[in-house]
Amino acid sequence: MKKEDKSIVIERLTATLQEYPHFYLTDIEALNAEKTSRLRRVCNKQDVKLIVVKNTLLKKALENIEGDFSPLHASLKGNTAVMFTQQANVPAKLIKEFTKGVKKGEVAKPELKAAYVQESFYIGAENLDALVNIKSKNELIADVIALLESPAKNVISALQSGGQTLCGVLKTLEER
Repeated sequence: MKKEDKSIVIERLTATLQEYPHFYLTDIEALNAEKTSRLRRVCNKQDVKLIVVKNTLLKKALENIEGDFSPLHASLKGNTAVMFTQQANVPAKLIKEFTKGVKKGEVAKPELKAAYVQESFYIGAENLDALVNIKSKNELIADVIALLESPAKNVISALQSGGQTLCGVLKTLEER
């Protein structure tokens, strides 16, 4: 690849890294063409951008961004595909679902190498479950709203049941 072509690729990768707040480094080397196509389709449906990159070019693109991404450098070995996303846990759920039918002892592909999610680094495939359980901003907002609504609902139901209880007591007294 010519030096000019490399600089263009680095610029595009840098722009993509700045556009998306979360990204996952994965290994999809052992996937055949059919499974790779299926993975790309699933990623496209989930608004996850999947790009296969050269490790050195990705490393240079990470150096162009503000922040220290050196913890990811150890993961940049072998075949690397990057999954870019706006929602933190979508690629983790996608990887988990895609590798669900893998038999014990086999290496599941795509395999998580590392992730940069919510300004934190997750290195290694053992962090996949933790990444699946990360809640998105919308899920956290929904949880807060549910917590705020809960006391009000309890008060309203207590008032309604109290009124029914009082009515029942009055009817019983009336019948006597």
